[in-house]
Amino acid sequence: MAAVSISSSPITQVSQHAPVNTSLQPQLLTRLLLDLRGRRFSVDRETIMNLPESVLLCLFPNGLVLSRQSQAFSDGGENEEDDEVYGVDFDPECFAYVLDFFRNASDTFYGTNTSPGLFAAQQHLLDGSPSDFGPSVSQNPLLTKQAIIVLREELEYFAIPPKGGRALTDEHGTANQALLDIKHKCGQNVMDKRNIFTALQRNVHKENNIAEQHLIDMLCMSGFNRDDEWGFRAMEPSRCCISSIALVLLKTGIVHHPLGQNGERPVTIDYNQMATAQKLLLFWRKPARKCWWDGLEVDLAAPGEPSIPVKLWARRVWTLELSLL
Repeated sequence: MAAVSISSSPITQVSQHAPVNTSLQPQLLTRLLLDLRGRRFSVDRETIMNLPESVLLCLFPNGLVLSRQSQAFSDGGENEEDDEVYGVDFDPECFAYVLDFFRNASDTFYGTNTSPGLFAAQQHLLDGSPSDFGPSVSQNPLLTKQAIIVLREELEYFAIPPKGGRALTDEHGTANQALLDIKHKCGQNVMDKRNIFTALQRNVHKENNIAEQHLIDMLCMSGFNRDDEWGFRAMEPSRCCISSIALVLLKTGIVHHPLGQNGERPVTIDYNQMATAQKLLLFWRKPARKCWWDGLEVDLAAPGEPSIPVKLWARRVWTLELSLL
């Protein structure tokens, strides 16, 4: 077989020093300007990437490109990133709640310019033997990252007014004012029930669902309390839907004790708690969802008025996720 000359190879015929057209290289956006229902947020790229997957899907259901082809989209202006606004259909108060919680959690764990964080006090744990936390530290990010449990609820409710009442619809299915008032009162009734686990616990008692009871127990062992309320809860505009979210720091079993007499802050580990916390790593970047129906009968009458019994059905969708900062 004849030898092939290197110079005749179709691969080596291309110059190894061909000039690169940098204008065609994608430019990474350093900040995003978001418009959430009329309220603007300027958020850096790292903050966006650290947000929970389930929140990102609500913010950008069609996906988000964090780079720009400069030749195709740029007009050459220096402040173009500040001028490009992304419109997002998401509650601005909920977004502010998430940003504030993540910012405070990051400052507490990693520290600020004026005060050291918890991570500095527990760095010696990284020198522990591999048998303490498994084969290697890299397989247990709870030693080096701040973990946050993210629990969201999307609740859609349906009101069934009593027969023979004034709450009706016309021939086109449009609700009259009496029916709209009932829907609004039902929504407010659900809004006022802010306890996180009441509805799920009610379903456990009704269905004798052991798996759901285990879910409540695991969450309450990992950071929640049984009487906790949603951190944010609001009705969606022009919809019979209520969105709620709760964020808590994951209990990893790493305990930072008060300062001792020598000025040092001892750090100990509850290995049983650490084992429980590691189970929640299954939900890191892999949100899990649960859906169930919840039926109640509520009385919407004001004090002193005749009873207005309404059957209220709610379709609840929970999303559980773990975020690491």
